[in-house]
Amino acid sequence: MNRKPIFDAVRKMLDRGFTNEEVKALDKACDAAEATIAATADPVRPPTPAAPSGRKIGAAGLKLIHEFEACEKHRSDGKFEAYPDPGSGDGHPWTIGWGSTGPDIKPGTVWTQAQCDARFATDIQRYANDVAKAIGDAPTTASQFDALVSFHYNTGAIATATLTRKHKAKDYAGARAEFGRWVKNNGTVMRGLVRRRAAEAELYASA
Repeated sequence: MNRKPIFDAVRKMLDRGFTNEEVKALDKACDAAEATIAATADPVRPPTPAAPSGRKIGAAGLKLIHEFEACEKHRSDGKFEAYPDPGSGDGHPWTIGWGSTGPDIKPGTVWTQAQCDARFATDIQRYANDVAKAIGDAPTTASQFDALVSFHYNTGAIATATLTRKHKAKDYAGARAEFGRWVKNNGTVMRGLVRRRAAEAELYASA
C-alpha cells in the first residue's frame, strides 16, 4: 500500500497538517491493512503488479515523471537511501528511488539503481492499470493517458478526482483545468507541484 496518497488525501480534506495523535492513528490503520503484506515483504523484490490492463504509459509520460521524480537519495557509494517526505511536515511516507513508497520503505532502506528501476517499472504499470480501470472505455489519447498516469502516480486520486469524472464526460477543457487544483501538500501550495500540474495539463492537451 502506498501511504503517501492516503496521507495527502486526508490532509487535503482537513486542509491542515496532522497532530501527533492523528499521525499515530493513521499509521496504525495502515499497519493493520498491511499486516499480511508487511509480514512477507521483500525490500529487494517489488510487489506483484495488478493484472495487466492492456495500456502502458508512453515515453512522454515516463519523461515527465522522471523530471519530477528524480531518483533520490543518491549516496557516495552509488546506492540510494530512503528519505522522509520533505513537504509533509511529519516525514510520512518515507520514499526511495523514483518516488517509491510502501511498507518495505523506511528509515535505513538502501537500494541499488537496478532495484529503484525495477520497483518503478512495477509500480508505474500498477498505476497505469488503475487509470485504465478508472476511465473505462472513455475515449482517451495516448497523451491524455500519460498525463493521467503521472497525476495518479503523484496523488493516488484517479478513482475519486473530479478530473477523472470530467474526462469521462468528454469535458476535456474542464479536466485540464482540474490539474491545477492539486498543488498543495500539508495545506501549503508547493512550487514543484504547481510546475508538475502545469506540465501534466500541457501533456493532457497535446496531440
